[in-house]
Amino acid sequence: MAVRLRSLNARLTLAAIAAVLLAVLILGIGARLIVSGKLSSSLDSSLRTRAAEVAHLAVSAPAVLDSPGALESPVSGRQLSVEVLDRRGAIVARSLALGAKLLPLGPEVRAAAAGHPSFADAELGDEPLRVFAAPVADAGGPAAGGVVIVAASTADIDETVHELNLLLLLVGAGAVLAGGVAAALLTRRTTAPLRALSSSAAEIERSGDTARRLATPENPQEIGELARTLNAMLAAIESSRERERRLLADASHEMRTPLTALIGNLEYLDRHGASAEVIAEVRGDARRLQRLVGDLLALERESAAAAPQRPLRLDRLVEEMGEGRAEVRTAVEGPATVIGEEDALARSLENVLENAAIHGPPGGSVELALRLGDGVALVQVSDEGEGFAPGEEELAFERFWRSDRSREREGSGIGLAIVRATAERHGGTVRAEGATVTITLPLAGHEAAP
Repeated sequence: MAVRLRSLNARLTLAAIAAVLLAVLILGIGARLIVSGKLSSSLDSSLRTRAAEVAHLAVSAPAVLDSPGALESPVSGRQLSVEVLDRRGAIVARSLALGAKLLPLGPEVRAAAAGHPSFADAELGDEPLRVFAAPVADAGGPAAGGVVIVAASTADIDETVHELNLLLLLVGAGAVLAGGVAAALLTRRTTAPLRALSSSAAEIERSGDTARRLATPENPQEIGELARTLNAMLAAIESSRERERRLLADASHEMRTPLTALIGNLEYLDRHGASAEVIAEVRGDARRLQRLVGDLLALERESAAAAPQRPLRLDRLVEEMGEGRAEVRTAVEGPATVIGEEDALARSLENVLENAAIHGPPGGSVELALRLGDGVALVQVSDEGEGFAPGEEELAFERFWRSDRSREREGSGIGLAIVRATAERHGGTVRAEGATVTITLPLAGHEAAP
């Protein structure tokens, strides 16, 4: 489990680092594009401004162009190179800083001569340039109808962008490193409750103490929900083990008497030979054991079975249970459909009817009635006996419980416990009052009883 947790920590940390790296890349690329765009836009604006000034001079004061240094004035602190060409492409004026160098003549010059100002990137030797060419109005002067070419080196922009790239790289690396460390610490802190949960679960597994429960942290919420789910599972396991312990204890207690009697009768047969009376007693003991084992198995099946899913006509089942029993009077108030398991409900009704027959007076009658309530069906079985004494109503449904009056009568003491388990599995309840046992079941389409 620890290896998996480390793997989870590593995965979460790597995911966080990847997210930080992606954010740094997006921000870095965005910052580079913004800064580079701003610098290039500023340079283009300077070139356009200088070209407009020179084109105006070429028309309004052409003689000024011949003055030394007339084309050397910087724009926005940047030194620009200028050439003025006439309509035939001959140089009319140029910046002194160019010396013997000539500005490259590219498509932008031809476009400007055609009346379309244009930008272009070029090189002068090893120096990168940004070039702007603009037409000169055909209004007199040697440059009339010509072209003004203004160029500036972009080396400083390239250097600035390069320095920005280095800065972004350093900042990005630091951000990724810091983000990775923070993610590792945060991930470890976040998964600490999960590690604690795993450790506690492993301790419970080693000790086998299912009565212990896991701590349920409020944060993170998901781990708290996981802890509550595991606690519910532990409770179910504990309940199952408790049922097993009770079953073994109760079964060993209840089987001791018939087994002792059976062994005693067999020893008597071994010493004195068979007699009809002893054989009948042996047969009775064996049948009691058989019934006890069957009832125990039925009770455990009911305790562990899932809730039923299919609709069942309870009124028809009640009528069928009353048929063929001379002592049973059946009364059905109306049709009733429940979500139920027919075999289980039939066994429960059989147990209640047998209980009524055992505890009623000899020759007495038993009433089996189905009544309808608010969203529920009530199956009532009443006999003419003394009924349950005050305080015995709840005890009657405990496994192996018997009243003082019924200890000498047949029965395993599990029948009514099966009835309660079946009723609860069907979302209903069962109660005893006097000589009447009432099973309440929710009708189909209604909520189960809490």
